Amino acid sequence: MAAESGKKWVLTVTAQTPTNIAVIKYWGKRDEDLILPINDSISVTLDPDHLCTTTSVAVSPAFTHDRMWLNGKEVSLSGGRYQNCLRELRSRASDVEDEEKGIKITKKDWEKLHVHVVSYNNFPTAAGLASSAAGLACLVFSLAKLMNVKEDHSKLSAIARQGSGSACRSLYGGFVKWIMGKEENGSDSIAVQLADEKHWDDLVIIIAVVSSRQKETSSTSGMRDTVETSMLIKHRAKEVVPKRIIQMEEAIKNRDFPAFARLTCADSNQFHAVCLDTLPPIFYMNDTSHRQEPFFNSSFINVIVPHFYLPIISCVEKWNRHEETPQVAYTFDAGPNAVLISHNRKAAALLLQRLLFYFPPQSDTDLNSYVIGDKTILKDAGIHEMKDIEALAPPPEIKDTNLTQRHKGDVSYFICTRPGRGPVVLTDESRSLINPETGLPK
Repeated sequence: MAAESGKKWVLTVTAQTPTNIAVIKYWGKRDEDLILPINDSISVTLDPDHLCTTTSVAVSPAFTHDRMWLNGKEVSLSGGRYQNCLRELRSRASDVEDEEKGIKITKKDWEKLHVHVVSYNNFPTAAGLASSAAGLACLVFSLAKLMNVKEDHSKLSAIARQGSGSACRSLYGGFVKWIMGKEENGSDSIAVQLADEKHWDDLVIIIAVVSSRQKETSSTSGMRDTVETSMLIKHRAKEVVPKRIIQMEEAIKNRDFPAFARLTCADSNQFHAVCLDTLPPIFYMNDTSHRQEPFFNSSFINVIVPHFYLPIISCVEKWNRHEETPQVAYTFDAGPNAVLISHNRKAAALLLQRLLFYFPPQSDTDLNSYVIGDKTILKDAGIHEMKDIEALAPPPEIKDTNLTQRHKGDVSYFICTRPGRGPVVLTDESRSLINPETGLPK
């Protein structure tokens, strides 16, 4: 048996998994241990070329215990969520044989073999961009490949869910629904794909990273406080979300952007209203989100943050009203960073012009580091160098340019992306994060 072999060997697998952004939010659990939600949710998977987690996993009889490194730092795997995932995967492991390397692992060997995990996010961790979703999904997906777990993605999503709720949705590309389920053991709380990334490939997504710092209130503790103290969350879960789920599924099926935008914006606003209805209130939006502006007045926004508005939301709301049909949808997860979904590439270019007008970079900023991801949208927007941003005129929906304020430096950078595929195994061994000789990070 492999675990008893005197020969030293290291077997590795490397995978890449995307993050996702919820358009109908998950907030609140009915079971903390199994991570069972109080409502269904729907998300868009983002292109892993721009936002993803890469994870390499390794097994060797020389390993003395399970170990993990995240973004260059070793972290503990002793937490209950990691252990739940490892236990579920080990119980489903199958025989593995690598004839070329002379490695044979039986199902029983997995009970005593240990693994090393090295993971890297190419976007901010714990800043409200679903890094835990991509990370836990990649952990489960890569270990499932290493251990030859013969389960489909739906079954794997139930395992990933036990590590991080939203992780279950990152097991698929395109548009994904997380079914809350009714069973006490969580067996029916799984993710399913509504449509793949090619179904609605006109969409372009721009993320405004207002802050890449780790948020003060974690999603886990925030949800717990909300469920315990908010009356609004009960109404949302029982009355509001079930209707929105049906409407959003129809909007995605029919590629109905006005309906998609209305539902996405409304659900984001209600999510943050629920956070404010929590005791103590949860403020996931930072100073940029709460700045008062004299030229904007919208009862729609004031319901969420009385007498204040989100500068980014203001930009979108003004433009959508001016065009008399939605050009862009906005959504904020548990953090201040905005995800803006444009109905096509032309709208995305016009959106980027507006964002760069309202939120120009500091004068010493490199344009290539201020707008990252799909940089071709910069060219579509007519932006080739910094002086082009300085020359941008106020958008036509601004009636009184004397009252227009520009917020230089308030946005750290923008990421241009689109709906993307699900997880994949990276077969190029040079992309592995693990040294194949030592089983340690490169």
